[in-house]
Amino acid sequence: MAGTSRHDREMMMNVKRQLTECSDPVERLRLQCLARGSSGIKGLGRTFKIMDDDNNRSLDFKEFLKGLNDYGILMEKEEAAALFQHFDRDGNGTINFDEFLITLRPPMSKARKEVVMQAFRKLDKTADGVITVEDLQGVYNAKYHPKYQNGEWTEDQVFRTFLDSFDTPYDKDGKVTQEEFFNYYSGVTKDEFINYYCGVSASIDSDVYFILMMRNAWKL
Repeated sequence: MAGTSRHDREMMMNVKRQLTECSDPVERLRLQCLARGSSGIKGLGRTFKIMDDDNNRSLDFKEFLKGLNDYGILMEKEEAAALFQHFDRDGNGTINFDEFLITLRPPMSKARKEVVMQAFRKLDKTADGVITVEDLQGVYNAKYHPKYQNGEWTEDQVFRTFLDSFDTPYDKDGKVTQEEFFNYYSGVTKDEFINYYCGVSASIDSDVYFILMMRNAWKL
């Protein structure tokens, strides 16, 4: 989302300082995700989702540890075990990763949540709970982007950069056409959308500024 790169940089610097002083395992994992930027928590969610072969939305400790490692989260096995036990409330050896990610999200005020959901509902044209390229084509106009207007980027580059905010899986060598990109793009679920904007929210102190930025970005 335009306008968040400076906030992201500031947040990542602050988070790295906080990590040196933080001992709580849940907060440490939250900070490690946010140290990767606004997409950090949503990206961890996608890593777990890819691993969930049977689609039961749960992870055992081995899967949990592998997911952290695959995503590049540096954590000692003992620390990961303590974190897993914190979420394995019934002691059955598995955790529900939807609940895990909800707990991991930085808190958002009610007003921020409302404007995020307003944006999602506007973008989800087909009302199927997933924002697809087809949904976005009628909403996001790359021609208004300043880098398109000054000739620095093509329309394809603007659109791919925009969708990269949501960790979409495409070849980043700059040689993928928009048509090829559409074939790879699988859409953004409501949970992924919220996870992303929880990260954006964590980088912005003011409710008023966050809400204004959302309204301007999505013409709400």
